[in-house]
Amino acid sequence: MTIDQAIQLVRERFPFQEQAAARWPVHTYRNLAETVMRHLPPGSRVLDFGAGPADKTAVLQELGYQCTAYDELKDTWHNLRGNRERILQFAADTGIEYVVATDHKLPFDHETFDMVMSNDVYEHLHNSPRELTNALLERVKPRGYLLITVPNAVNIRKRIDVLRGRTNLPAFKQYYWNPGPWRGHVREYVRSDMALLAEYLGLEVLELRSCHHMLEKVPLRALPLYLALTSVFTGWRDSWLLCARKPQGWKPKTELSPGELNRMLGEYCRFGYE
Repeated sequence: MTIDQAIQLVRERFPFQEQAAARWPVHTYRNLAETVMRHLPPGSRVLDFGAGPADKTAVLQELGYQCTAYDELKDTWHNLRGNRERILQFAADTGIEYVVATDHKLPFDHETFDMVMSNDVYEHLHNSPRELTNALLERVKPRGYLLITVPNAVNIRKRIDVLRGRTNLPAFKQYYWNPGPWRGHVREYVRSDMALLAEYLGLEVLELRSCHHMLEKVPLRALPLYLALTSVFTGWRDSWLLCARKPQGWKPKTELSPGELNRMLGEYCRFGYE
């Protein structure tokens, strides 16, 4: 099965047809599938952390990967009109093992997966990604992969908004009227953030590049200009993709030494820790 055939099959089976009938993000699925297939053969085990409706997971499953989806399913829309049940049924029909989180402990053995991927999740974290990512990497086999995509904090739309005196943060009305705890974007990323993330984790970077994961949000009349500009100024694209390899003998680094912490704090304040 080709990537495009897998995408079309998922689109036809997707339980939220009002979304599938809109501008289906083919470019997003194709980019992720091509990235995975460059590094892993079909049959490999993939964990999709923060899988949501498992649409991206399903494309990989149709391409022959053994996929496990993992999510809290606590976004507001997940619990409307039986959506949670529709998601889980869609995953089961596609052959995906869907594990719904019940606490903050990952229910998977160490060195189980050939790849852990997480798409559009890290920008929602309220705390440092350090503990979570180290825990995910413990579930990756030696020489396995971590694949992360995040929104670009300095994409062209946000640059223009700031120049016009508008916010580059989520719309205030969404924040103000949000029911319950805020689950929107907390911190978005730039390229250097992703490079540092890989460095701090002790990973071998294979790909670190900008990409188009939100083209469906660009007005159709502006799309040709947007694509032309971002083909020249690639840092203006909407997202970043990091694909990195876990080295043999990898050990998590969970904290800084006192000297390292003092040097880090010294960049921002006069006194460090004693």
